[in-house]
Amino acid sequence: MMNDREHYRPGPARGAQVRKDRQQNGNHEDKWTLILVRELRHSPEKVWEALTDPAHLREWAPFDADGNLGTAGNKVKLTTVGAPMQRVSETTVTRADAPRELEYKWGGFDMRWELEEFDGGGTRLTLWTNIGHRFIAMGAAGWHICFDVLDRLLSGTPIGRLVGPEAIKFGGWQQLNAEYAKQFGIESPNWPPPAAQKP
Repeated sequence: MMNDREHYRPGPARGAQVRKDRQQNGNHEDKWTLILVRELRHSPEKVWEALTDPAHLREWAPFDADGNLGTAGNKVKLTTVGAPMQRVSETTVTRADAPRELEYKWGGFDMRWELEEFDGGGTRLTLWTNIGHRFIAMGAAGWHICFDVLDRLLSGTPIGRLVGPEAIKFGGWQQLNAEYAKQFGIESPNWPPPAAQKP
């Protein structure tokens, strides 16, 4: 596994768009939605399991879940992985229409997944999530890598979860971040911030 991990490089930035949402309740901060689409060579049922089962999530997602996300009404604690400060948020699954649609919140951010069968057995996976404007390119780069890891996991060639600072240090993240910033027409964020960089 480690050998495959050492040779992993993310492909070019693709399959992402960003949408500016209208302001809510007089709040002066704009809401943005990041939309990511990835075509996987695996059935919707197999992808659904990877999106909802805690054991699968531990292999690719940027959070751990203490319960299954596959049933509407389930209360589940989601714990960030690789973040500077560990954050635990409780969510209630608001929609679980297996294997097509899944909705819940993660730390106050909406997470909406749609799975469509395509090309005779594959899955077109779409994620909608709201995000702060300055994190759009970083979020797209992070999810891009998570989806790459997910694809390898489902193909039987797992490389292990790559999230947070580990993903940022990993080859290809900086380039992905810059490519998504260019696609979205925003300034490429200098990450990590200069104060966090070692001399």
